[in-house]
Amino acid sequence: VRLGEVLRHRKEFITIDDLTTYKRPRVQIHVQGIVQRDEVPGALIKTKTQQVCRTGEFLVAEIDAKVGGFGIVPKSLNGSIVSSHYFLFVVDESKLDRRFLDFFIRTPAFCEQVAAQGSTNYVAIRPAHVLGYEIPLPPLAEQRRVVARIEELAAQIHEARTLRHQAAEEADALTQSRLNALASDIEAGGNLGNVLLSKPRNGWSAKCDNADDGIPVLSLSAVTGYRYRSSAIKRTSLHAPKDGHFWLKPGDMLITRSNTPELVGHVAIYDGTPSPCIYPDLMMRLDLNFEAVELPFVWYWLQVPPVREFIGRNAKGTSPTMKKISQGIVMAIPFPCSLPLPEQHRIVSELDALQTEVDVLKRLQAETAAELDALLPAVLDRAFKGEL
Repeated sequence: VRLGEVLRHRKEFITIDDLTTYKRPRVQIHVQGIVQRDEVPGALIKTKTQQVCRTGEFLVAEIDAKVGGFGIVPKSLNGSIVSSHYFLFVVDESKLDRRFLDFFIRTPAFCEQVAAQGSTNYVAIRPAHVLGYEIPLPPLAEQRRVVARIEELAAQIHEARTLRHQAAEEADALTQSRLNALASDIEAGGNLGNVLLSKPRNGWSAKCDNADDGIPVLSLSAVTGYRYRSSAIKRTSLHAPKDGHFWLKPGDMLITRSNTPELVGHVAIYDGTPSPCIYPDLMMRLDLNFEAVELPFVWYWLQVPPVREFIGRNAKGTSPTMKKISQGIVMAIPFPCSLPLPEQHRIVSELDALQTEVDVLKRLQAETAAELDALLPAVLDRAFKGEL
């Protein structure tokens, strides 16, 4: 049947009171539901004529509807207000279970009706369009049976997602546990400055204009999370001296000297891409003595809890959201200078093997996540074809 047989367009407006505080909803696209956008005093709302939402009504965004900008008003947003650019529809619950409608609007069958409506050059829809969309309408008892079955399967999918998330956390905990053990098994006995050939140097403070033919300059996010991200770059068209110390070579280890308290002091190893490439002033390069240390061992060591605690304790800055570490702090980082190279190599091999297992597990979990994401749409498709 057409939605006009089970929905009624409600077009009632109120005048906003400057002394009252109002909730305003945000209709998320791709049928991701309706959430609270903000809560503001009436005095700050410029358009004084607004509509009041009621729990269980079908709310449609005039402009975003074609990209899934619609949903059922949740109980938490009862009494919230929307402008005239939204349409509210009351459900006739003697014919249609609102939960049945809530599931149906998430199906491709419904979204395709909305996307196909009207001119492709005019993205907005009108209430008449909505009332013209079609919905399967079995008896209420059958609607409720289908809803109960969908909710049962959705709960199982949610449980599977929760277990997958817990497994991912446990995988990360494996590596962290081994790093904790590494720190407790090995006496630092020195500092990082003892295994550097020269003092750490800041990169180049280049003004990045992102010119298409500009020289790549690493963004701060390229060296966060202890993984080098070659795509995290900006570009500068400024002339960079060819003999500048800031040009990167494959295998260079970089440490962030300014970042949020959680991310300052993170390290990563430049893998040679893009090339040529410059590191910025917010990072330092560590010129390691490879006769004394193995590069991957240093990378692992700078992640252990005592090092992170040392950096956190010594990072400075007046802002609580941004901290800095100096050249001196980097050189003073506790480090096991006397650990022989063969022992470093053994530890690296052990940690690499563990990391490989964790990466495989995470990849499998990511594949499982994609399968889980596809499950509910498949369930809904079967449900509204009468196959559930």
